[in-house]
Amino acid sequence: MTTRHALIIGASRGIGFGLVERLLERKWQVTATSRRVDDSGLAELSGRFEGRLHQERVDIDLEDQVAALHQRLTGSAFDLILVNAGVTHDRWETLAEVSTETFQRLMLTNALSPMRFIERFQDRATSTGTLAVTSSGQGSITNNTRVTGWEVYRASKSALNQLMRSYAARHPQDPHTLLLLAPGWVRTELGGPEASLSVEQSTAGLADVIEAQAGRGGLQFLDHSGQTVPW
Repeated sequence: MTTRHALIIGASRGIGFGLVERLLERKWQVTATSRRVDDSGLAELSGRFEGRLHQERVDIDLEDQVAALHQRLTGSAFDLILVNAGVTHDRWETLAEVSTETFQRLMLTNALSPMRFIERFQDRATSTGTLAVTSSGQGSITNNTRVTGWEVYRASKSALNQLMRSYAARHPQDPHTLLLLAPGWVRTELGGPEASLSVEQSTAGLADVIEAQAGRGGLQFLDHSGQTVPW
């Protein structure tokens, strides 16, 4: 089998880290990024999967760092480019209460920066590769029918979904597979200890979805079990 190559952005912990680990277990070559120069978790994975993990540093909110990474990866071709980015706020903070600074931070990191990254790095994907971003079931407008909190987080993920759909509309002949991935409620720093899924359960499912959708083209909003999430 031809070796598959992945670029995973935001891989220092949680969903991103778990997905890197799952792909390495499946014999992928992975380039993984974090915002820190020295990431001990990724370094440990590199030792376990000798020769198949390359580490890079980038903060996707800083355009100069994104441009520099794009330049460093000249000549690379990835079967998967996945941007995993997510910050949140106090669960019960409503739109009436949230500060402008917090609102701007969530919209920048959760929606604008991931899609700017996809725009810049589309030329680093193979011709039939996958461009993916970590969305959330919380971004579903259809399912937002009861009070569960995280109003601005929900809005930022809905904005991400809309921007990806706009990207797809502007590239109707693009053969790339486009995925909005909803990992489920996962026991991470963001999801909290009461969440129903472990990182391993969620990311094993996401890896299955990514591999199943490879080469199919089009845009889909899918959860960790491969089910379509309502827009």
